[in-house]
Amino acid sequence: MLNIDDFPRVSLGHGPTPLEAMPRLTEHLGGPNLFIKRDDCTGLGTGGNKTRKLEFLVGEAMAEKADILVTQGAVQSNHVRQTAAAACRMGMDCHGLLERRVQNAGADYEVTGNVFLDHMFGASLEFREGGLDMNAEAQAAADKLRDQGRNPYFIPGGGSNATGALGYAVCAQEMVTQAGDRDMTIDWIVMGTGSTGTQAGLVAGLHALQSEIPVMGVSVRQKRDFQIKAVQGLVEKTAAKMKIGTVPENKVIVDDGYVGGGYGVPAPSTLEAIFLASRMEGILLDPVYSGKGFAGMVQMIRDGFFKKGDNVVFLHTGGSAALFAYQDVLSTYKYKRSA
Repeated sequence: MLNIDDFPRVSLGHGPTPLEAMPRLTEHLGGPNLFIKRDDCTGLGTGGNKTRKLEFLVGEAMAEKADILVTQGAVQSNHVRQTAAAACRMGMDCHGLLERRVQNAGADYEVTGNVFLDHMFGASLEFREGGLDMNAEAQAAADKLRDQGRNPYFIPGGGSNATGALGYAVCAQEMVTQAGDRDMTIDWIVMGTGSTGTQAGLVAGLHALQSEIPVMGVSVRQKRDFQIKAVQGLVEKTAAKMKIGTVPENKVIVDDGYVGGGYGVPAPSTLEAIFLASRMEGILLDPVYSGKGFAGMVQMIRDGFFKKGDNVVFLHTGGSAALFAYQDVLSTYKYKRSA
């Protein structure tokens, strides 16, 4: 069991989230036994992985008597949407900075999907052009609010710091318990990796549980070496916070072969993965994170990376609200049921 009782925490999500088999996709691909951890079903503001992180982040904010959450993300940020929803749940305000990270995204990109939901949750928003240090921009916005008499709590992009990563240490324990309850061995966990907090939390949590389950992070933005260094840095900070000792560097595994044209730009493999999951299992992926992560898993199966008979769990981080901002590219994609 993890020792996390000393950390402030609020209840925001539905848990434990389901661990479901994907039998049709397993048969279709003819490889390992495929399962999906449904963190798209965490409940808060249409769900997603940030809810687990926000339980600890908002818990800390409440302990500090904050009255407004300040954070940042890309325009179609799942994190900003869930942070805004968490603020509503706790009777706080939310201020979000949105980076124009995706170019030539279409006229509706800044008003539909997650942005529409940000407004529904009452968040105040500022847009920034791409390429800035967005955490620094958001910290400056928090400082300005403090000068105006507010008590802001700053949350980095993706909720990815040692406090937020605790949420995925909890998820690691949840998956280990669920597998044990069904007398199942998990051979691999596969996920999209971006701001690092989800992968770092899983790696730290599994280490604390003395579990040897490897976590394959499929990068959605950065090159492999950069992403490994970033994840490992947060693993170390999370491990120190949890007081669990040193986590070996070889625990952080990243594949950067599915980034495509960059962050928020779905590659052909992303689009195929989205339709494969929807048509085979009735599951909605998003074009930014889970679609690229799923595409990586599918190609690894085709390449024989996993052994036949392995139990492979895909961690679904949510984000289906962003599909509405990508209607143009999705509506023109010609799906073919290839193995």
